[in-house]
Amino acid sequence: MVAVKNIARRLGDDISEQKPILDSRLPDGSRVAAVIPPCSIHGVTLTIRKFNGRHFTIEDLVKCGSVDATLVERLNEYVERRQNILISGGTGTGKTTLLNALGKLISDDDRILLIEDTSEIQLEKPNLVRFEARQAQAGLPAVAIRDLLKASLRHRPDRIILGEIRGGEAFDLLRLLNTGHSGTLSTVRASSAQQAISRFTSCVLQSVELPYRAIKTNIGDSLNVIIQLERRPGRRYVSQILEVRAFNAARDQYEFQSGLRREIDPTLSKGRIAMTQSSLQDAPTTAFVRVKSL
Repeated sequence: MVAVKNIARRLGDDISEQKPILDSRLPDGSRVAAVIPPCSIHGVTLTIRKFNGRHFTIEDLVKCGSVDATLVERLNEYVERRQNILISGGTGTGKTTLLNALGKLISDDDRILLIEDTSEIQLEKPNLVRFEARQAQAGLPAVAIRDLLKASLRHRPDRIILGEIRGGEAFDLLRLLNTGHSGTLSTVRASSAQQAISRFTSCVLQSVELPYRAIKTNIGDSLNVIIQLERRPGRRYVSQILEVRAFNAARDQYEFQSGLRREIDPTLSKGRIAMTQSSLQDAPTTAFVRVKSL
């Protein structure tokens, strides 16, 4: 208990019975999280998440099997064409790793504005601006992701990278996309590419009361690509890519262009993956999928 309190104090934070949860960052960039009794039943729980010092590129992800070699050219094209890309997946699927790799594909001439809740993305670019949210501390008010997004356009970014969409900041991001700001990269937690777009919609609804169909229409007009990641024992990989064409208001359905579907085949030897490239439901060109709100 004393050690955890000393860590919190060293980081300019506090942990006590009144505030039993600590979420902060060590000087070397590692994440430190702690929960103390009574919220932690069996005593103090301390977790330190140390990030890999190696910065993976797309080529590195191909070598380790996370990205298929046939996708490299397509991913490069998405970035070069300034597509708005949403990376989705569960916890530990490698969303931040892929986001970092795609960020390396951005031209050095572009001014990049990177916004995170806690600094995790290891991106090295000559014209990079980093913003980080701040939790409320003694005598200091909180600075939310939404506040940083609203301030971002005053700094003339060519591209905005948002570490993760978790709540109401989705509305502010959608407003930026609707005003013609292209080439944005972000992540969201979801179990499928279809659920990712539904999750994005639900996050927008957390901060504003708008007709549900109007929100979906705006997302269909602004979001271009969804990349889904999955995790299996000993492997993390891109399982699906959907290109969002539009939202069909008459059918209340999103229109997706053919993408990647990559699945583990149980008939193959352990660790091998079967991959097919097709549109949803094996339609020849375009698929219409009804996405329900979470």
